[in-house]
Amino acid sequence: MISGASKPVWILRDERFLEHDMGPGHPESPGRLRAIYADLDARPVPGCVAREPREASPVEIERVHDREYVRVVSDTAGKPRVVLDPDTSTSAGSYEAALAAAGAALGATEAVVEGDACGAFALVRPPGHHAESNAAMGFCLFNNVAIAAEHAVRNLGCSRVLVLDPDVHHGNGTQHTFYGRSDVLFVSSHAYPFYPGTGWFTEVGSGAGAGHTVNLPMPPGLGDADYLYAYERIVAPIVDEYSPDLILVSAGYDAWQHDPIGPMRLTEAGFRKLFGMFVSWSERHCPGRIVMTLEGGYDPAGLIAGVRASIESMVGAGSSIDGQAVEGAASGGGGQSSTDPDRGVFGSPSPSARAVVENARAALSPFWSSLRIRNDSSRS
Repeated sequence: MISGASKPVWILRDERFLEHDMGPGHPESPGRLRAIYADLDARPVPGCVAREPREASPVEIERVHDREYVRVVSDTAGKPRVVLDPDTSTSAGSYEAALAAAGAALGATEAVVEGDACGAFALVRPPGHHAESNAAMGFCLFNNVAIAAEHAVRNLGCSRVLVLDPDVHHGNGTQHTFYGRSDVLFVSSHAYPFYPGTGWFTEVGSGAGAGHTVNLPMPPGLGDADYLYAYERIVAPIVDEYSPDLILVSAGYDAWQHDPIGPMRLTEAGFRKLFGMFVSWSERHCPGRIVMTLEGGYDPAGLIAGVRASIESMVGAGSSIDGQAVEGAASGGGGQSSTDPDRGVFGSPSPSARAVVENARAALSPFWSSLRIRNDSSRS
């Protein structure tokens, strides 16, 4: 179990999340959470405790979203269907679900920062990372992770918050919220070109935030070895240089190999290694201070596999996060160095993944000295 293991990992869940329903056939359906909840009920993960979320207050939400937009969403309460975006609508219970989803991310963040939990997973709907300050977008109403990051900076004493977003879609809303700031480092790996069309290498932040937006736009069809290579070579050195005091994860699982709307090829083993890498970074820089909040993922099997792998990484059950792996992360390898025997399991990265790494290094090395040290494919 990760440091501070005398404390449990919190799982935040609530039946209110099932009341958000965008209609028959919509991929972001209540069935997604029902599948996850049923799996965790049937096979509980030792070391976890379930907690009910609080609701976010209007003040907390308005730190990220415009007041008028919050009013627009609140006005949907009790109405059977309101269309906010071509992909996004509400039902009678959506506003209450959105308040609870943002509140779950807030409560989880408070718990890990204050030491009541040793990691947390907010299993919520609706998701959040596409929501802009003044608009719903891409199935999202309020940006749960952005609201939690802002709360951590304003109220919980955090000054270097790392947001990791491995969802197959670019987290445009989160990027835009913090684009000009250095107190939140945003990292997104995503299929490109793909919805929403943002997240190119050259989008690196502006002003005080220059270099603090890290985008890894990935060609369709990449798999485990490709993702792990990109995170090892680009993200791990930046994380070590930044040394976050809190890690928030927009935990999307639509890069799964069988996801109906995602073009990527991650497997359960890939999820376990990738999310385990995230936990190892927390162990190195901010022990126990990691919160995962559910974003996308539209195949029940992929959701179950990914969520379980992520939770088990936090509690240490069935994961590769041990003293040796953490030591690997400490050296900038993210728990999987070029000599890691698991490389044989995942294979070698593709030429496309190598190109992603080279393009990302070219865009980001002016801001991060660790990327000016060659650690690329020549050493693999």
